[in-house]
Amino acid sequence: MNIRRATADDRDAVWRVIEPIIRAGETYPVALDATKDQGLAYWFDPKHEVFVAEEDGAILGCYYIKANTGGPGDHVANCGYMVSPLAWGKGVGRALCMHSLQRARERGFRAMQFNLVISTNARAVHLWQSCGFEIVGRLPGAFRHPTQGYVDALILFQAL
Repeated sequence: MNIRRATADDRDAVWRVIEPIIRAGETYPVALDATKDQGLAYWFDPKHEVFVAEEDGAILGCYYIKANTGGPGDHVANCGYMVSPLAWGKGVGRALCMHSLQRARERGFRAMQFNLVISTNARAVHLWQSCGFEIVGRLPGAFRHPTQGYVDALILFQAL
């Protein structure tokens, strides 16, 4: 697996990764009916540096990295990750996370924070904790899950 910076030519492949996750509505605060243009605008926001994981020319997952906030908080990174359902369980998420931690260090960030990890996303919570993140906060009922109703969102943090 190769992880590299995304290019404009990757946009359709990235959409194929993120669309089913957006449509499921279980893990990201993006409208379930977001158009392709809206979904890609969210992922490729000008403040985001975007990377893709590929194998044999197929994009298996992607992430973005950005400053979590501006001004005096801009030393803390924030990332979003999505892995194609076809690649779940193959270590893509872990590889993307480890790459993002290294990229954050390269960019001079002193920490990484995830603002909205959905508590029902047990795979992600386990993965992030196994990569060194700690749960530092819980937002009761902060996410409207399509089948489980209002569920908690977790805030995870790791010093770099």
